[in-house]
Amino acid sequence: MEVSRRSAPDVILLVGNPNVGKSALFSRLTGKYVIVSNYPGTTVDITKGRMRRGGRDAEVIDTPGVYSLMPRSEDEIVTRDLLLQHPEASVVLVLDAKNLQRGLVLAQQLCELKVSYSVALNMMDEALGQRFNIDVEALSEALGVPVMPTVATTGKGLKELTASLDEASPGGFAAVLPEDITELVDEVVSGLPEDLPEHVARFLAQGLLIESHSLPKPMVKRIGKEGMNRVGKRISHVRRGFDVSLGSAFSSYRHEGISSLLSRMNYSGGRRPGGTSERLGRLSTHPVWGMFIAVVVLLLTYEFVGVFGAGTLVGLMEEGLFARIINPAVISLADSLLPIAGVRDFLVGDYGVVTMALTYSLAIILPVVGTFFLVFGILEDSGYMPRLAVMANRFFRRLGLNGKAILPMILGLGCDTMATLTTRILDTRKERMQVTLLLALGVPCSAQLAVIFGMLGSVSFWGLLIWLGVVTAVMLTVGSVAAKVMPGQGSDFILELPPMRLPGLKNILVKTAARMEWYLKEAVPLFVLGTIVLFTLDRLDVLVAIHDVSAPLVRDCLGLPVEATEAFMVGFLRRDYGAAGLLDLQRQGMMDPRQVVVSLVIITLFVPCIANFFVMIKERGVKTALAMVAVIIAIALTVGGALNGVLSLTAFGL
Repeated sequence: MEVSRRSAPDVILLVGNPNVGKSALFSRLTGKYVIVSNYPGTTVDITKGRMRRGGRDAEVIDTPGVYSLMPRSEDEIVTRDLLLQHPEASVVLVLDAKNLQRGLVLAQQLCELKVSYSVALNMMDEALGQRFNIDVEALSEALGVPVMPTVATTGKGLKELTASLDEASPGGFAAVLPEDITELVDEVVSGLPEDLPEHVARFLAQGLLIESHSLPKPMVKRIGKEGMNRVGKRISHVRRGFDVSLGSAFSSYRHEGISSLLSRMNYSGGRRPGGTSERLGRLSTHPVWGMFIAVVVLLLTYEFVGVFGAGTLVGLMEEGLFARIINPAVISLADSLLPIAGVRDFLVGDYGVVTMALTYSLAIILPVVGTFFLVFGILEDSGYMPRLAVMANRFFRRLGLNGKAILPMILGLGCDTMATLTTRILDTRKERMQVTLLLALGVPCSAQLAVIFGMLGSVSFWGLLIWLGVVTAVMLTVGSVAAKVMPGQGSDFILELPPMRLPGLKNILVKTAARMEWYLKEAVPLFVLGTIVLFTLDRLDVLVAIHDVSAPLVRDCLGLPVEATEAFMVGFLRRDYGAAGLLDLQRQGMMDPRQVVVSLVIITLFVPCIANFFVMIKERGVKTALAMVAVIIAIALTVGGALNGVLSLTAFGL
């Protein structure tokens, strides 16, 4: 294969399907995770790092895992746009050696975009272990690009892959489209800007024929509203004249070329029977044993994150380090150095930056985040994560979601704030909005849940059933309604099940450290901002005014003592503090069993804590966050009032 040598690239893009080892490859190339951030205008994460190449730095970008560059999802749009923004970049196409047919679709599309790329034929150890027959030289010859066998988890083949970047080439593996399809593409191309390179225009035209809203946003602005209307009409006209789905047609012709290539290579293989990892993988998706394993995994996750992280570690950090050492020292220092009361209170008062914001974010949330990210890394690296999503899919389908939603929901039992941030793993904006709403509405954090169970334990078993039944019914109802009302579409539940493997300790620690760094940069400032807002509202007596306005509603409509108003307000600061306020009223004999159950249903369904509220603003925008909070308040008060009415007529053994 003859290719010309090129100078070292300034930008290297890692592209590939999900679960092919891109993140592990990125870690090996850059040495660590450096920057994890949102792609502008989206909630899709991209990871950037640097590596030394040819005596200078090159930026390495780990793009979202995709199945196609003809975008239908936000992940695919981001990956396609990164390729368009960096036409001179060298691309590393990461393929799973055990599933070439799926990954070679991207090879065709990179060729059509005239992108210079090399191939990392990854997971070669697993492919050889499963007796796959892979002719690497024949594959390289067929694609027209360098192909390097790699094992990213061990670093095998990375030197050769790095050296191949100088020989990256667009190759010659474009899909061959029939004349009738080519004519359709030509017609759409004629409506796009004339100064676009021909290969880019044709590629974008194919995407438009499959998904009408797939153009990059800058190009949509450039074409303008009238121009887009003309393009839309042209696409509609073209589609009407074609008797089958254009998406299916493009897919069919692409796979014809791929199947022909693999046949010429004599590519074949099969799993080695009887391996422990394979048996465990099969059991984990079995209708019965899979459910048992999922329950065990979830219980262990809750014990580690919800009990050890949110209980033991938080106790050590909050009651030990901060309450006994850090906060007293800072308060003493502030008392001696800051004579102005307002300035002192700003730092160490009830709504102080140190005594509330930093204590909350570092002493209470950080241990929960750290333990969860550690578990998340183990589940991810072992290959069990997609299997857990498969087992949860049937339930979440009833809410218009899919099995991936189980992961933020689990984290929500530890901390809703971090769970809201992790909704980024979901594929569409609609799904992220639904899960954000459900988390804020009815998923109690572990600290609040402990108080709730303690209060219900002194009522009756009926009280527990009523609380659980009402909250579950509200969640199912709201989830189902949101699936129908919220704009947008859900995603298809397509997951590749990687083989089960023993997690790599180094890989888990690197990922956990990177995610912890992300938390400190992304979330902690939000806690500080929320505290400043509360401090300001307190100084302006706004919190007192809210209390005075809400008290009659709490007393007359909800049938609760006026003192419960303060507990609900404090719950906006911290959910468990609100529940603790209700517990104090119960201990003083100020609430009967009926009032206890009603108050706990309300505070479970009530507005999220202020930190979660600011994360909702960050992730979903101000208007959406405010709309969600308004809906949540209305639901909580309506359900609480209705429950109070029902229980007043019949006590249900309370």
